[in-house]
Parts: sequence; structure tokens; C-alpha cells
Amino acid sequence: MSQYNPGVPDTLSIDQLLATLNAAEVGSLDAIAAKMRLVQGGLAALGQADLAEAAAGAAAALGRGDVAEFRRGRAFLQSKVGHLR
Repeated sequence: MSQYNPGVPDTLSIDQLLATLNAAEVGSLDAIAAKMRLVQGGLAALGQADLAEAAAGAAAALGRGDVAEFRRGRAFLQSKVGHLR
């Protein structure tokens, strides 16, 4: 539970992860990269190490300027996270 908001879990829910992935298309590159790091941490906290690694790969692609690879990675994550429900 969150130390700042008792009763609120520290980890993101599946729906929050999906919302963050959907929002990772707008904003500055730094903002989009921050959203992907948030998704990566949320997936790691949920025990989804392979998906967390995929999120790191998508963020790395964005850092390299490989927008096509970033979009493929984000679409992959949206699909896989949606199946975690």
C-alpha cells in the first residue's frame, strides 16, 4: 500500500498500465519515455519480467530515435497487457 495514500496500492493496475500505454503516443519524447519507464516498473512489480524487459526495449528504441520499433513494442505491450486481465 502507498505510504502517502493508505488503501491505495503502490503498483499500477492492469487498466492503469493500459491507459498509460495508450497515452504513450502524445507529449514530448521525454514524457513518452517516462510513461514507458512507469509501465516497465509496473510490469516488474506485477512479476511480468519479460514484459518489463519489452517495455525497456521500447523505451530504448525511442531513445535511439527508432520510432517504428517503439510503436511495434508499444503495440506488443498493449496486446500482452490486455491479456493479463
